[in-house]
Amino acid sequence: MSSPAEKRKYLITGASGYVGGRLVRALVEENLDIRIFVRDPNKIMGQPWASAVDVCIGTAAKDEDLMRALSGVHTAYYLLHSINLGSKFDEIEAEMARRFAHVAEITGVKQIVYLGGIANDKNISKHLASRVSTGVGLASTSVPVMELRAGIIIGSGSASFEMLRHLTHRLPIMTTPKWVMNKTHPIAIRDILYYLKNAATLKEPINKVFDIGGPEVLTYADMMQKFAALSGLKKRWIIKVPVLTPELSSLWIGLVTPVPTALARPLVGSLISEVVADPAKSINAIIPLPPEGLTDVATAIKLALSRITDHNVETRWSDATFPTAPWQKAQGDPDWAGEAVLRDHREAVTDIPAAQIWKQIERIGGDNGWFGADLLWWVRGLIDRMFGGVGLRRGRRDPDFLRVGESLDFWRVDEIETGRRLKLYAEMILPGKAWLEFIVEERDGKTHLIQEATFNPRGLGGQLYWYVVSPFHYLVFPTMLRNIIKKAKNSA
Repeated sequence: MSSPAEKRKYLITGASGYVGGRLVRALVEENLDIRIFVRDPNKIMGQPWASAVDVCIGTAAKDEDLMRALSGVHTAYYLLHSINLGSKFDEIEAEMARRFAHVAEITGVKQIVYLGGIANDKNISKHLASRVSTGVGLASTSVPVMELRAGIIIGSGSASFEMLRHLTHRLPIMTTPKWVMNKTHPIAIRDILYYLKNAATLKEPINKVFDIGGPEVLTYADMMQKFAALSGLKKRWIIKVPVLTPELSSLWIGLVTPVPTALARPLVGSLISEVVADPAKSINAIIPLPPEGLTDVATAIKLALSRITDHNVETRWSDATFPTAPWQKAQGDPDWAGEAVLRDHREAVTDIPAAQIWKQIERIGGDNGWFGADLLWWVRGLIDRMFGGVGLRRGRRDPDFLRVGESLDFWRVDEIETGRRLKLYAEMILPGKAWLEFIVEERDGKTHLIQEATFNPRGLGGQLYWYVVSPFHYLVFPTMLRNIIKKAKNSA
């Protein structure tokens, strides 16, 4: 006899993001009927669950797209954020939530589940205030909303964890703002997923706000010391200074960690508050604690580190597209793209089998480097971060294998045909849009390695940029081709 949950259809928004991607897998493993709502289907095609879900393409800014996504849905998971969309992200989030709730009511959705942020302190940041406002917007109709509010999420690939990890690893002595002594209530990603997954099988809709946190309340400084101890590092010296504002702190984090300044800003802003769960908002009466209990901070850190060491990071904060400029919000052709398409085309021929060449191409970036001229790549990454871009520090999820949609330093994997073709889309600060493509072909007993950089300039400034950097192409791109072939030959 089937359970009620097996007869329901579930919609997951933000499926290409950090939490959403993991939640999809968790619900698919329960054999539930899942639909995902994404703007770019290419970003999830590399996921092992891609063929097991119903994919609805669209944007939450359009009612017609939401109508298609929410039609026939029993429970809708709202995991959308707009913190990268400029200073008015809070207004955008509030409007988006109200629109979603309105369409959910029209289409007969029975339950909305929303993951927000703990906001019990009177002194909350704009980011946390926006999370609260989003919950209010979702609850503005008759559709019951189950709002789960969480603090810092500890898990391999989360932005909060990457910020903690790199700050602790790279800075044995830190001058920090006084907020490092504020209390936090971290929670492991496995426990976040536990609550979200169990929300799918509740017998009746729930209309209430719950705080969810792990078993420990501690300061950010305490977490840094725990991380250092578990990583085999010496105790970190933390010197508190009153002059480091959240803005200055986020700039510093943008330089020291892989998390760009634009994303660090709301994360740091949240730390100015005491982010601690309110026992009066406990969820235990609705969803009991896991049989093994909630995950303590030390265990959560060890699990995250082991995933990173084993190259088994399922999703990362960088999986979500990071728009660096108004014209770089999607990989598709911009409205202004026309006749101006600038290219740098190069080709090399070798006797080395195509499979060996491809193996090196798929290993490009991250700790593996860019096959020569690494100093120039590093400088370009530094310049990008200085202007608020992502830089090179995002690295890559796995050292040997790529999948569509994942980040690769300041690129994103746009298309991949294993063994033959890799196309990367640039997410660095640029006056236009850029791609870098590699193609491996066997012809007449020889292997042809084709490398092409393509640039759609935005106006005169974009064209000037291309011609200014073109001399560096003559240093970087031929070196890359030679070293890919050389590395393939040596590895054989």
